[in-house]
Amino acid sequence: MIILTKKFKFSAAHRYWNHAWSEEENLAAFGDDSRLHGHNYELEVSLTGEVDPDTGFLADLDLIKALVQEHVLDLLDHAHIEVDIPWFADRQPTTENIVRYIWEQLSPRITDDVRLARIRLYETPTIYAEFDGRAGENQPHQGDFK
Repeated sequence: MIILTKKFKFSAAHRYWNHAWSEEENLAAFGDDSRLHGHNYELEVSLTGEVDPDTGFLADLDLIKALVQEHVLDLLDHAHIEVDIPWFADRQPTTENIVRYIWEQLSPRITDDVRLARIRLYETPTIYAEFDGRAGENQPHQGDFK
């Protein structure tokens, strides 16, 4: 099986805060991350499928770049994540949740010939979250680019 990965970058800000908790509980759980802060994220979008015997390519990277630009980067780049993105209204803007959000934005828009294999998001050079929603309840929808 071939897996093709394209990297992207974006910058965004967030803060961790649970409105059901006191300030003391939030500070104990989230420390300095309870204050607004930002990251320069690195996103890896990995695809799998059959290599086209005529072109030698797994996917049209121009289409993939346009898809990621419209449905991920245009929304997340320079966003205050939990304020600007409605999906985060009741979720912490953690790397774990952001990677799931990105999967949900991309998976319904991938063609039948190419499947989303994995999303990996680096919050820092030493911290990343990875999501493979192909199993279980997160089976991606197979459709056309939209």
